[in-house]
Amino acid sequence: MKGERIRHLAIFLGAATLSYALTASFEISLTFSSASTLMSLISQKRLMKKRSWELLNALPEIIDYVISGIQSGLSLNESLSALGSRGPMVSRTFFSDFEESMKLGETFEDAISTTQSQFALRAADQLFEALLFAKVLGGAELVTLLRQLGDFTRQDLALRKEIAAKQSWIRNSAHLSAAAPWILLILLSMQPSTAEAFSSPAGLSILLSGVALTAIAYTWMGRLGNLPEPRRIFGSQ
Repeated sequence: MKGERIRHLAIFLGAATLSYALTASFEISLTFSSASTLMSLISQKRLMKKRSWELLNALPEIIDYVISGIQSGLSLNESLSALGSRGPMVSRTFFSDFEESMKLGETFEDAISTTQSQFALRAADQLFEALLFAKVLGGAELVTLLRQLGDFTRQDLALRKEIAAKQSWIRNSAHLSAAAPWILLILLSMQPSTAEAFSSPAGLSILLSGVALTAIAYTWMGRLGNLPEPRRIFGSQ
């Protein structure tokens, strides 16, 4: 959290310094840096979604590791704990925490529930609920179920990647469209007369309106570009 605040502060100061050096206008540099920081803040939420995307990509490999562990004679506890050192890098911390919880005497159900909350993915919910049922009721068909879940997850990933690839050029064009007016403003404001015009009360109101509209448009573009997520049935919403 502290690192993110420092990053946003650096973006604000960097944008303000650059724009003031080019335009010598306090009003323009303030609004330009504010718009840049707002876009950075909105983009931060997309980075969190990127983390979920990385976990989803790792899920088929996690399922394969669990199947391999079960077939080699390991218990569910041992199979999941081994993922803390041999599983995908993006999820190793979660399974290391699971192993630590089991060593501290937590029940399998509580440790799985914590790991499930850390993943916060619908596909991961299906995996962990299947493991819970297998632990309580026995898992004669667990390997078959996990294979089916792995195949379904791979198909879902392939479809999502195809849709994301088709949307990427539209999203990039939209981002450029949001930044273009501010770049043009900086270029035009290198002329003293333009900078003076935007330093007036009317010009400042236009700049502030531009900051607000940019934030709204940038947020709207992000929402339109998001793939729909099925509602989670298990775990926290």
